[in-house]
Formats: sequence, C-alpha cells, structure tokens
Amino acid sequence: MELIRAQHLDPHDVEFGILEPLLEANSPRNQDLQAALCTAFNDWQVTTFTDVEPRLRASILVPQDDAAAAVAEIERRADDLRFAQIQLSSRTPEPLGRRRYWPIFAAAERCGLPIGLHVGGPSASAPSASGWPSFYVEEHQILSHSMPTQAASLILEGVFDRYPLLKVVMIEGGFAWVPTLGWRLDATWSKMRSEIPDLKLKPSDYLKRNMWFATQPMEEPEKPRHLRQVFEWIGWDRLVYSSDYPHWDYDDPRRAIKVALSDAEQRAIFRGNAEAIYRF
Repeated sequence: MELIRAQHLDPHDVEFGILEPLLEANSPRNQDLQAALCTAFNDWQVTTFTDVEPRLRASILVPQDDAAAAVAEIERRADDLRFAQIQLSSRTPEPLGRRRYWPIFAAAERCGLPIGLHVGGPSASAPSASGWPSFYVEEHQILSHSMPTQAASLILEGVFDRYPLLKVVMIEGGFAWVPTLGWRLDATWSKMRSEIPDLKLKPSDYLKRNMWFATQPMEEPEKPRHLRQVFEWIGWDRLVYSSDYPHWDYDDPRRAIKVALSDAEQRAIFRGNAEAIYRF
C-alpha cells in the first residue's frame, strides 16, 4: 500500500481511485467456484485495500454467467460505500445484450451502481474472428475489439431502453472507435430499423446517454489536433481518466493526454465526469 501511495495516489493528488481486480474470478467454468471466488476477491479488496486506504474504492466482481448468483453478490454489497461499481468482463460466452444478463443490469439500475466493463475475461472461443493470435502484441490489440461488439449488443438488443438509467463505463478498451461505431450503427439502423422496431432512439444517442469511456490506453495520433477531434466527437462529458496503475503501460495523468486542455475540459476528464457516474 505504501508503494501505491508513493507512486500514484500522493504525487498525483488522487482523491478517489477505483480498483479493477483482474484476478480471473470469472474464468472457471464451474459456476459455484466462480461465485465463491468473486465473493472471496470482494472481501479481499476491502480488507487489503479500502479499509487500509480510504481513497480507494472497490469493484463488485460477480459471476456474470450465473445471473442469480451475480444479483445476490450485488445486493450483498450494494449498500457498502466502499464499493463503487459492478465489474463485468468484455469477453463473454454471449454478447452482453442477451437477456440472460438482464437481471444483472436490473440490479445495477435498482441499486444505483454503474457497470464497469473491463476488457478481457474468459472466452468461449478464439478472441479474433480468424482464430488465435501468434503474439502477445496481437492479443493486446485484439482485446479492444470486444468493446464495440459489446456496445453494439447492449444498444441494439434494447438494454438501455429497458434500463434507461443504467450507466456503463468502458474500461481499458480505448475510445477512438466510439465515433465511427456510432456513425456506422446509425447508418445501418436507418436502413434496417424494421428488424428492431422497439429501439426508441438512434444508436449513437445511447452512446451519449448511457455510456462513458475510460482514457487508458490513450490513443496517440501523430497530430495532437486529431485527438482533440476525437474527444469532441465523443463528447467531453463522456470521458474519464484511468491510469491502469501499476501495469507496464500505465498512463501518468500529467503526460498521458498530449493535447492542451482548457480548465473545464481538464476538470471534466479528471474529476467531473466521474462524479456524475460514481458515488464517492
């Protein structure tokens, strides 16, 4: 804990930091083991981190492929202010818009907790459409591809119409894909909307109403003005700073965003948007 304080919390004046426990609690195919591991890891976050450092908040790990067990774990932790969000993985046996996952979203909305959708997790098949990658650099890149897939599923399968107050934060999946996803979905929906006639808004509206996007890994175009354009297309109110500390590709908040920000823009990304999502 002293290392976390010395390397990140203190020098960057972090008031609140949210833990992302990537301990593969959702990996076992045995769902009872999944549930037991999630409960154990949630207890571990509290005793090891949040009770020791009050600036930290935990994420509720849930056995996402067992909706009943996931809801039970959410309800067990929902009133505990040491937990800030419900954590799901982006690699799931089926897209998250499928109705098997809806009880989790219902519980999240009912409890007023956002979903933190983090890249990775167990996969029922190869992570790319063409099979298994050969190198880690491929795997690292492919991770982000699961995010637009899940965003499209959540939108087109009606999750945000059924749960309009649901908040979903896309974590460590990049963000440059967001504008083009919205444009493509809107164009396709306008031609094929008879297939999903119950969708109340155009797809890009849900991106701007129900979804937020963490900044790590930071996109780095050759010309900084292009990064600013991406920010503007997404919306300054949709972006939240994330560090990925202590990973090797950690984004130092003083250096990560290689474009000049106004005071209002900086406050939105580093503080204001998170205040609109989370309870602190």
